[in-house]
This record gives sequence, C-alpha cells and structure tokens, in this order.
Amino acid sequence: MRLINVKAFLEREKVMSNGGGVDWETEVLGFTYGEATSYAILSHRWTEQEVNYEEIVDLAKMAKKEKIRQRHGYWKILAGCVQAQKDRYEWLWVDTCCIDKRSSAELSEAINSMYRWYENAGICYAYLHDTPDPLFPTARNEERYRDFNGWPEWFSRGWTLQELIAPSNVQFFNKNWKNIGDKRTLAPTLANITKIPEHILTHGLCGNRPCVAQIMSWAANRTTTRVEDRAYSLMGLLEVNMPMLYGEGKKAFHRLQLEIIRTSNDQSIFAWDCIDDDEVTGNILADDPGFFECCGRMELIGQDEYIECLKEDDVPKEELDSVEDRLGTFPITNRGIHIWLFLRPYRGSRTLFEARLPCRIRPSWPPELIYLVLSESNYYRDPGPDLSILRSTDTTSAGPSFLSRLCRVYLGYQDPQRRTTAFKVDDTALIENGFTYCDAYPKKFTGDTLTLTSTTSLVIKVYADNETNTRLVVGLGQSLGTDWIHVVSDEPTTGPRTSESWEHYVYKKYWEMRNTMRAHARHVNKARSGVEQVCIAQTRFLRSDRILQISSVTWKSSRICGVKLGVFYGPGSSDISGEWTAFNVDVGAFLCTSHCH
Repeated sequence: MRLINVKAFLEREKVMSNGGGVDWETEVLGFTYGEATSYAILSHRWTEQEVNYEEIVDLAKMAKKEKIRQRHGYWKILAGCVQAQKDRYEWLWVDTCCIDKRSSAELSEAINSMYRWYENAGICYAYLHDTPDPLFPTARNEERYRDFNGWPEWFSRGWTLQELIAPSNVQFFNKNWKNIGDKRTLAPTLANITKIPEHILTHGLCGNRPCVAQIMSWAANRTTTRVEDRAYSLMGLLEVNMPMLYGEGKKAFHRLQLEIIRTSNDQSIFAWDCIDDDEVTGNILADDPGFFECCGRMELIGQDEYIECLKEDDVPKEELDSVEDRLGTFPITNRGIHIWLFLRPYRGSRTLFEARLPCRIRPSWPPELIYLVLSESNYYRDPGPDLSILRSTDTTSAGPSFLSRLCRVYLGYQDPQRRTTAFKVDDTALIENGFTYCDAYPKKFTGDTLTLTSTTSLVIKVYADNETNTRLVVGLGQSLGTDWIHVVSDEPTTGPRTSESWEHYVYKKYWEMRNTMRAHARHVNKARSGVEQVCIAQTRFLRSDRILQISSVTWKSSRICGVKLGVFYGPGSSDISGEWTAFNVDVGAFLCTSHCH
C-alpha cells in the first residue's frame, strides 16, 4: 500500500509556507509491504476540492500549487498529518491521494483491500466536516442535517460504514479538527445513529458474527456517488472479493450476493423485503441494500431448532429426516441457484408457494417467510399476497392437505426481461351489448391505449352490466417479462344499492388480481409458442347465457398488444374453461380490425 510520509509532507509544507524553494525530488509518498508498518488512516466525506495522487506527488513543481494548497481537501490531509505526528505515527493513509486511480488494477486492488487496511490501522481519524460543535452530537438535529436524517453526513455515506467498523480505534474530529470522542466511549450513541449493535462497535466482527441480512441492513439508508459502490463498499464487511466493473449499475450488487453465496450457506441473504412491490422483478437477489432495511435484528436459526420449528408447521417427519445433508449448500448454476427448500402451496395454489428460511427477524419468532412463484421450471421471488385484501374477500385457509415439502428447486437470479408494452383495447362489442365503462385503476387510459412500465405493472378496467347488475373486471398486466390479460365477472356488493363505494370496490379488485398476477402470466405464457399468434380465452357472464371472448395478439415490431373483447350467446351447458388457447392464423385481419377502432 502507498502511504504519506508524515515527516516529509510536513517539512515540504513548512518550506512552501515560508516561501522557500522545495526540492522537487522530495518523496512524500512511499510504498510499504506487509502488516508490520504502523500507520494512521483518515475517514472523511469526499468533496469537489479533494487532492489526488498526481497533485500530491508533483505539487512542488506545479505553477498553481498555491491554489491546490488552499483547497479544503489539502487542508484535511495537512491536519491529518499534524494529528498523526502528535500521535507518533510516521505514516498516514488517505484514500484521495494514496491511490493512483489512473491504474484500474491499482484501484481494484485498493478497493478489495480497503477493509483490511482500515482494520490494520493503528488509529482512524473520522473527520466530521459539518460538525462545528466541541462535543459529539447525541441527538438528531433535523435543521442542521436535514438531508442526512438528522446526523452528520459522514454517517449517511456507504464507504464510511466499513471505516467505522473495521478499525479498533476510531477518533472523531469536528470541523476544526478538535477531538470530540472515540468509538468505544460513544458506542451507545453510535448504535442509535447507525443501528449497528454496540458489541460490534466495541469488539468488531470477530467472534459472534451477524448474519448476512443484518450486515446488509446497516447499509440500507446509506448512499454512494456511484451506484456500483453500494456493493463494492460492502465487500470487506462480507468477506468477499470481486473485480470492479464501473458501469454495471445494480448488477454489482447482484454479483456481490452471488459471491457471498459461493462462500456461505447463510440463507438470510434471501430474507430481504421491498416496500414497493413493483420493484420486485422476480430475481431471488435483492437490487439494493435498502431491501434489507427490515433485517436489523435478523439472526440465523440452528438446524435442530429449525427442525423443531418446522414440526410446528406440520411438516411430515419423513421430510425432516433428510434435512441435514440437503440444507448445507446451494450451488450457483447457469439455470439458477440450486437449493433445497421447504415449500408450501399458498392456499392450494399451483404457482405460488411459501418458503420458510432458517433465520428469523428476532429471537423466539418463527422462521422467516418468503414467497416464490413457479414459472415454467424455475422459481422466482414474489412480493406475496396482500393479506389485508384477502382477509376481507376470501375465507379459504390452508388446511391439512397443504403441507410443506422439502423440494429441490432452482431460484432465478437473472432479472426477467422488463419491457414497456402498450395495450390497445377494443371494447366496442361490450358497449354495443349493454355494458358501460366505469373506471380504471391505478392509471387512466389515453383513448383506448394503455402503456405499462416497470413502475406500473397492472391496470384494471371495470365495466357494469346494468341489466344483470354484474361487473366485469379486465386486468392488463406484465409479470416476469410476460404480458397477460385476465377477466373476472362477478356480482359485487357495491354501487348505488349498497354502502360500499366505487373507490373501495375498484381498489379491492385491483389487489385481488394483483395477488394472483404471476399465475395469470403463467397461463398466458403457456399458451404462447410464437410471436404473432392469436390467443383466445372465453368466460361466461354471471346469470346470463352470454359468453365473453378475449382475443389477444402482440406485434413484435411495435410492442403493441391488441386486445378485443367480444360477446356472443352460447348454450348454458357449453364447456367454458377460461383457459388461453393459441391459434396459428393470419393475424392481418385481427390487426386491421383492432387498429380501426
């Protein structure tokens, strides 16, 4: 590693301050090898006024050296050297100038080694540039730190997380470089700020190491300038190494999780949650550390205790006898993450499953539950049902026939293709047969066209048949890269004759369909085997001899999905399955008809 020679730096600065000539050959940076060298290290918040490697090396012969010496970044290095000399350290490491970032190899080595460098430092100076007070802040100050959750900015940055945990001796300095406390003494306050347990702050990660999900949670609300650094700044804390690929975006965090899986059998890595269900792509891997925000108290469950918990979940004894040899590893394959899990069909569903993981959110709680959806032969992460809606609309519960089974599955870790699709709906036949268009949720149509995006994966249209007082709910959605259409005909307890509002009815129907959207996508995808095929499904209206026919075709060139809602009369005994069927027919007529309305 390259370090600042404290004595040489201060002597050069003294000469320049007195206006004297500086020997250009004076070296202020030097290489050290091995772990025997004693050094101090600086942790700080980067600004636009930092001094880089070239500037610190060639400062003496630069025409604009006075401007560089006036930068706040240079002043930080100078103050750090002064403090290091007071503390009897000959060397100081500062990330702004001790890494030659022109070399990608050197930058990659530095990032992969950084946790160890902080861990091996004799002392770490944590410089809080926005803290003028002579005492460490012990309470939130929303006015002063309104953009950083009420605390100094240093506590909101991604890289400073490892810089707080790794060194055994962290000394905090205020804006004027006055010491305002140390990590051990301030541990209770730091735990309140960072949500890191006190024993980690005082003793480090050795010994009783937290699970992966808990460590991830510490970074949930931290930010970095580059999105890739959200992952790279966690490598040391999670004991993995991987090459730097700036430009890969959120894939960096996916790679980090895959590297963890290769070296650990900690299933808490799958225990993340996401507030916004539209951000759940189906990937078993989380997109961001923020998905682990709720895992601050997550802990692993020992195998014996885990088996006892599963017994309470009515898992057959023969399933438990084979646990020991199967839960230990889950290798990564080109098909998916190969793993054994206890799966339970959700309310008898053939596509949605509950999976219990050997970890829990806090002591004495049951094993953590996640939802998986089956698509073709792989399982994907699902946000799960909205239980509040289901409780108000469905009294079905899992009975003895829906038992957990130990299953060998492949978990998809590649994001299914997400695309923008426009649905062009032709509902002329419905209107001509006495139906009235009532509402759409959560997004209005532009004419007869609706565009779904990654943030709006489902929209429903509601029609009313005043003759029979029935409702028709048409769902247009996208799930796991598949466009889908689903229609429900029901007899609601809503409208002018009841107390339930239209708003509540539409919201309830939206979530009912949202809870089963993966299954609808699977049914449509199962029928499709080509691009420009017409897919047709039929459903019978309630209390009527009329039949609704839904026809759909997607044109690859335009990414438009044409949907026609047709009505015809059929005998009451006719077999209407509601399943989608694909027909290899000339779609020209369908295309023309759909675009003419």
